[in-house]
Amino acid sequence: MASEQTSSEYISHHLTNWTYGYLPGEGWKVAYNAEEAGLMGFKAIHLDSMLWSIGLGILFCAVFWMVAKKVTSGVPSKTQAAVELIVEFVDNNVRDSYSGTSKLIAPLALTIFVWIFLMNLMDLIPIDLIPGLAGQIGAAMGHDPHHVFFKIVPTTDPNVTLGMAFSVFALIIAYSIKEKGVGGFLAELTMHPFSSNNIILKIVLIPINFILEVVTLIAKPVSLGLRLFGNMYAGELVFILIALMPFWIQWALSVPWAIFHILVITLQAFIFMMLTIIYLSLASSTEH
Repeated sequence: MASEQTSSEYISHHLTNWTYGYLPGEGWKVAYNAEEAGLMGFKAIHLDSMLWSIGLGILFCAVFWMVAKKVTSGVPSKTQAAVELIVEFVDNNVRDSYSGTSKLIAPLALTIFVWIFLMNLMDLIPIDLIPGLAGQIGAAMGHDPHHVFFKIVPTTDPNVTLGMAFSVFALIIAYSIKEKGVGGFLAELTMHPFSSNNIILKIVLIPINFILEVVTLIAKPVSLGLRLFGNMYAGELVFILIALMPFWIQWALSVPWAIFHILVITLQAFIFMMLTIIYLSLASSTEH
């Protein structure tokens, strides 16, 4: 595919999502190119990101459900051993990092870690394999393959990573209100970090505290989502740039980068999970 396009066209093609949305003047349709996708704005959905993220989530649930259904106390199968290792790893981290008693945190942490890991893992599939297959299918249906877009790494889409991050943000708010009450949550936003025994000074400090705490609160999901997106997007871009090189150089560079990237995709899933646990632990804390 790279040989049929200029370098800029090839990079742009691989970084464009399969987008369905409302195009002014034409109505609801699948975007024909990146320009149409941009014009759709917020009235659009990335079909490839939704397909792969939901599909991998179903795969994760199905595998763990089948293992749980067939679990044995005897010699475990390799799949059961792997699942037990992951569950124990996540459970130990939750016990060490979460100070509350919620029964939701461990399943949530497990879901986050495995789901993000699977989405990140798609970055190790050869860059042209599945998009090229999608292009061939599109050509068979009468479409120009250069206008068939199909990204397979959901975590390179900021809509996915920020969507997950703001879901964590909603849990932070919910846990804060649950543990501290509405009054306690509002007091946390207005009485910290600055406080005073002088009633007039305390009133003056309320808006300052509120601005600082709200910015800190919002920064958590934003940094959480952008960190995952930035690392995975950069990794994908490196694979794309390697694919533009001569064949013999591709193998010399892509294999070492893929091996190193295994560490990156695992670490990013772990970081997202750990920060979620820590944020929810802080939200559940009633020390103040």
